[in-house]
Amino acid sequence: MKKTAIYAGTFDPVTYGHIDLIERALRIFDEVIVAVANNPAKRPLFTIEERLKLLRSSVGRKKGIHIDSFGGLLVDYASEKNVKVIIRGIRALSDFEFEFQMALSNRKLNSKIETIFLMPHESYAYLSSRLIKEVVSLGGDVSFFVPPCVSRALKEKLG
Repeated sequence: MKKTAIYAGTFDPVTYGHIDLIERALRIFDEVIVAVANNPAKRPLFTIEERLKLLRSSVGRKKGIHIDSFGGLLVDYASEKNVKVIIRGIRALSDFEFEFQMALSNRKLNSKIETIFLMPHESYAYLSSRLIKEVVSLGGDVSFFVPPCVSRALKEKLG
């Protein structure tokens, strides 16, 4: 039986930090579902279709990765996919409190689903999609932070 986990997020846009966590998760699990949250309340820069396309271009060809999207509660999506583990990334102590609250809430909603926290490589610990969008909007180069397809897409939207 294959071990599968879900790594969910907005991925607006996907960064090398996200990709690092996906690769770390693949060292533990046979399959990782990278699930793009469809949450219009967050007002993402990229549409759900664009975010899926950028993820497919960035990591979609790697063995064991499945790219998908979902709306609603993550634990409901995990149940629907028959997945018992959610991966969450923690960059710094400031992320921990929010992620801890989410993990406990998810456990209350569905006690059969576990949350595992992974830390990215230290060279990505400061990266955030918000920061990357700000750098591009100010004319900066983000090629060290995101795959080339993402850099091009950001320049088209913000450049």
